[in-house]
Amino acid sequence: MSIQNRRERERAERHQLIIDAARDLAESDGWDAVTTRRLAEKVEYSQPVLYSHFKGKDAIVRAVAIQGCGELARLLRKARPSRGESRLRAAAEAYLEFARRRPALYDAMFVQQSDIPWGTDEVPQELLDAFGELVAAVEPVRGERDLEALTEVFWSSLHGIATLVQGNRLRPAHDETRLDLLLGALSLGQHEDGL
Repeated sequence: MSIQNRRERERAERHQLIIDAARDLAESDGWDAVTTRRLAEKVEYSQPVLYSHFKGKDAIVRAVAIQGCGELARLLRKARPSRGESRLRAAAEAYLEFARRRPALYDAMFVQQSDIPWGTDEVPQELLDAFGELVAAVEPVRGERDLEALTEVFWSSLHGIATLVQGNRLRPAHDETRLDLLLGALSLGQHEDGL
């Protein structure tokens, strides 16, 4: 391996180490606790080394969010059901479970301020992949409705549920009922279009 290749590999490893440390710190203490000073201490590099990888905390949160969307896309793909099962339900359950198990990561992806260009031609592939999995789950109940708009409604509903559950704003005993109502409403629209 050439010196240049080794340096590139080491730089990529440092880059990932910073992202992982930010995620760990956010999961344990929240995003307010993630500072370049604390990250530098955690990864045992100086702050200038951190700044050679990221312009600041916002850039780190952005990198965490993009990687998180890639993880969500893989999880949604893995959750695709076998024949006879509802793909919409499987996607909804996987999405909500992801948000529940990784609250700080979910927060970075969908709550924290970010300069990620959502809904533009510059959107990172990981975001397209995650949204594409939701589109694929919604497609069977589409009917005559706009597929992307319907997917945005589905995603918005899941996000609302995830965020309110995370903030302890909803009754835990009604999780299944809420999901049934959401999925029923999406499926009902499909039948109404056919009338």
